[in-house]
Amino acid sequence: MRTGFLTILLLLILAAAGSASDRLDVDGYFKSFFVAYRLPSVNVTGDRMDLPPLGSVSNRLRLNAHLRMHRNISFAASYDFAPRVKDWMLFQQPLSIGTIETPGYRFDDFGSRLYPSGNNEVASFAVFHNLDRAFLEFRTDRADFFVGRQPIAWGSARSVNPTDILTPYPYDALDTEDRVGVDAIRTRIPLGFMGEIDAGYVFGENFKPGNNAFFVRTKFYLARTDLSVLAIGYRENLMLGLEVVRSIGGAGFWLEAAHSFADAFATEAGPDGEDFFRATIGCDYSLGGTDYLFVEYHFNQAGTDDPDNYTINSTKTAYTEGSTYLLGRHYLIPGASLQVTPLFTASLEMLWNLSDGSVYVAPAIEYNVAENIYLAGGLFIGIGPEPALFTGMRSEFGTYPDMYYTSFRVYF
Repeated sequence: MRTGFLTILLLLILAAAGSASDRLDVDGYFKSFFVAYRLPSVNVTGDRMDLPPLGSVSNRLRLNAHLRMHRNISFAASYDFAPRVKDWMLFQQPLSIGTIETPGYRFDDFGSRLYPSGNNEVASFAVFHNLDRAFLEFRTDRADFFVGRQPIAWGSARSVNPTDILTPYPYDALDTEDRVGVDAIRTRIPLGFMGEIDAGYVFGENFKPGNNAFFVRTKFYLARTDLSVLAIGYRENLMLGLEVVRSIGGAGFWLEAAHSFADAFATEAGPDGEDFFRATIGCDYSLGGTDYLFVEYHFNQAGTDDPDNYTINSTKTAYTEGSTYLLGRHYLIPGASLQVTPLFTASLEMLWNLSDGSVYVAPAIEYNVAENIYLAGGLFIGIGPEPALFTGMRSEFGTYPDMYYTSFRVYF
């Protein structure tokens, strides 16, 4: 990839910071995650074959800068520095089939790995970095404009967002605080009370049309309901989305749905170019302002009810280009959060594949040690029939590895 543009951009950031320190705000955080993985056993002609556990320690230092260049012009940048110690296998490929294949909407970028350099193979230690934000913001009376590397995401659902296809996170992602930045030109135009038009163009590798995306989203408030209509063109496909959010009898309600038309802008259809529909509907309720309950149902038309077809089905456009990762069709996702003390919180969520009966359970706890310092820990446990050597997958979450993690976070 070309890196000349980003090199010049970094020099401009440093020059601006040195000449305008009174208008520059800098903050950030440090995070450390320790994760142990227990791989699912494999059924070999009636006998269980256990695989050795794996582990990793992932650290992330993030610096955020915001420079006020003018009353209506500002510049924001974020940089991540991430040393990681892992078992060799974890550097080579994801352990879970529940990963998202994203094209990476950046027209130019640094190589993500600082060490080992070049094409040297990673043994157990590597250092990564990421220029995750670098964009100018122009504010006018009629519209706001954003140019550069920035976060773009949508979705009101708690667990699976059908409309969020540019940079989504899978269900078991541990570090989801900041959405991955994309290279884009974006404008937001306010429309009356709580309404707006949000439109933009997102650039992929080398500006090739097949790697790019564009979007138009309208948001308005009607009959005490937030409504959003979204159209996204991505990698020559088209997605039309709808969001409905409102309060019903003291409970929150949301509906998020999206239909993708595969190869809508392609000159010729691909071999697996099937249209697909996804939707998530849910509600939540707050108990006394501190405790929280929610439940969602997710429908995934791209999935299948037969575990024997999971592997074959994952070659469809929904999985290779549409950021879909769940393999079944019907899911129930309940969750609860309990504030045990003002500084201690416990939560429990469950992702239940209603098609094959497998479950992904996620209990977690978090303790606020001091101001801006947090300790947390939790599990992701897959429950279901484990894979067999000759017959393959017998359930979705029975194939997921169990994850045991702790995290340490400091904000400054």
